[in-house]
Parts: sequence; structure tokens; C-alpha cells
Amino acid sequence: MKRSNRLTWLGAIALVVVIILTFITAPNTQIYKGSTYNRAADGYGAWYAFMEKQGTTMQRWQKPLTALKQIKSPVTLLQVYNYPREPKLWSEESEWVKTGNTLVILGVQARVSAAEFHTRQTSPVGDIKIDTRRRNQKVQQPQVLLGDRFGAVIWEEKYDQGKVIFATTPYLAANAYQDNLNNFKYLASLVKQKGHTLFVDEYIHGYKDEDVKTDAGEGDLIGYLAKTPIVIVLLQAGVLLLVLVWGKNRRFGRAIALTTPAIDNSAAYIQALAGVLHKAESNDFVVDIVGKEEQLQLQKTLGLGQILLEHQTLINIWTEKTGKSPTELDTVLKLQARKRRINQSELLNWLAKWRSLRNE
Repeated sequence: MKRSNRLTWLGAIALVVVIILTFITAPNTQIYKGSTYNRAADGYGAWYAFMEKQGTTMQRWQKPLTALKQIKSPVTLLQVYNYPREPKLWSEESEWVKTGNTLVILGVQARVSAAEFHTRQTSPVGDIKIDTRRRNQKVQQPQVLLGDRFGAVIWEEKYDQGKVIFATTPYLAANAYQDNLNNFKYLASLVKQKGHTLFVDEYIHGYKDEDVKTDAGEGDLIGYLAKTPIVIVLLQAGVLLLVLVWGKNRRFGRAIALTTPAIDNSAAYIQALAGVLHKAESNDFVVDIVGKEEQLQLQKTLGLGQILLEHQTLINIWTEKTGKSPTELDTVLKLQARKRRINQSELLNWLAKWRSLRNE
């Protein structure tokens, strides 16, 4: 096999490996569904902002559930799952709830019923928009908080001194429902418990406090490498080495000749003329030419045509149409009419006043 063909095959293999690794190591955006940091349609960023605007104190919880045991006061924890979880509590959740806490879980498994996908459910805060056919038909009154003849959409279960609220939809107050404020209000009524500290679980969406990352060995490069399978590391290094060998530390393809930038003759002429006028200290010439052009532009803005008007006439029209003081306009027009040589400082000040008038 010729060297060029061998390199081509190596490059093709490297490209395929890179593509495969991209799919394998691509970040899982599904995990952010239901997060208050998420501004997409399936996020809860708008509801979190709504709660803050209502003056409700709510904190983002970025630690494991077991860490909540350290909080002595009663707690209400909201969890919005990105996958349908079982409508049952795990042992540590059950123990925590029984001590007098409240757990609100949005997005639990339930059977698909014969109900319409888009429905309006009656609640104490008004009609709630529900977009799911999933209903829990095993729940009996008075546990049902929201539902219809096909079953419960939201229901409540008691656990000793605490309680759990389940919902079959994870989108009860998602960003997509910003035009249905009743949805936002209803979720707020579910999580507000008198005397309870309110948290929203971001740990299940991959967000962790720095101390949690440090304890898990995720705070530095060494920790990352320690948790990364050695095969992936070696494979990535091998692909990078193949690419470097193939390219021989050069870019691919033929060399591209540099193009000579085109010269703007108008700009070059203006710059040359400006240099000559500056050396000759011909500021009066600049005032005359620039002043006329600035006046024409001002007249054009006022709809007065392209014929230079008398200064007093222009001042009167300017005052009438803008309602502003004519002092600054009178100053620049008088300086232009004096036909005397001015220094550079006066010239710059005069140009600055024209710029100010043009931006008003």
C-alpha cells in the first residue's frame, strides 16, 4: 500500500473514531429537563422567577437527600424528574418524610388512559392546563387533588407526620406554560407549607455544591482522570496522535497564497488631504466644508431640502420642531460664519457639538 493511501485510511479511521467518541461522550441534556436553571420550554426557570417575584423564599438544593436530615425545621422539597419514576418512596425518602417533611414529586409513572391529551382541570386557583393522558386510577378520594373521571393527575399520600404529593406530569409549571399563570399559582400552592423551608432539588439534575464535588473527587483533573475509564483516555490519546502523525504538524490541503488587500482610493485620498490640511493648519477650510455638510445633514433630518438656509431661519425651525434650546446650534453656526482660523482644541470641540446635535 502506498504511503499516501495508508495515511488516507488512517485519517478516515481517526475521523470515524472521533465521531463515535463524540456521540458517546456528548453531554446528556435530558438531565436538565425540569431544572430551574433551564430556560428551555421543559425547564422551570420562569416558575422559579415567578416565585421570587411573589416574595417566596426558595432555595436550590444541590446535595443528596440524606443531607436534608441536618435541617431541623420542617422542609418541603420539590423534585421535577426528567424520567418517569415509580410513585413510591425509597427507604431514605420515606424515613425523611415521616419526620414531618413534605415531598412534591412531578413526573411519576402512570397508565395511559382514554382521556384527551390536552385538558383543563378545575382547581382552587382556576383552570389548570394539563397535557398528558396518564392517570392513576387506583387513587381514591379524598387523596385526589387534581383529576377527572379517568383518574388522578395529582394526588396526596400521608406518611406519619409528613406527606408526599405525586403528579403524573413533569410539566405542571414548565416554561412552556408561562401564558397559563394558573399553572404557576397551583404549583406554588402545593409547595407552600406554613412553617416549612422550601427547597427545589437540583441535585437530581446534576448540579452539586463544591463540597459535594470535592468529597466525590470531581473537583480537579486528577479526580476526573481517576474516575474516567483508562480505555477511553488511551483511545482519545491514540486518535490525537494519529491526527498529528497524519498532518505532520501542518494544515491539510495545498498552500493558499495570501491575497493583497484592495486599496480604498477614496479613503486614501481623504487621509492624504487630511494630513495636508493638518500640516498647513487650515482649520478654517475644514470648518467651512464640514460645517456646510453638517448643516445639510441637519436640514435633511428636519425635512428642509438640500439648499443651505440662513442660520437664523434654521435656528427658528430647529427650535419649533424639536422644542429644544437653540443655544448649541447657534454656537456652531456662529463659529462657522466667523471665517477665522481656530486652533485644534476649538476645532475638536466644534466637531463634538455637531456630533451631539446629530445624535439628539
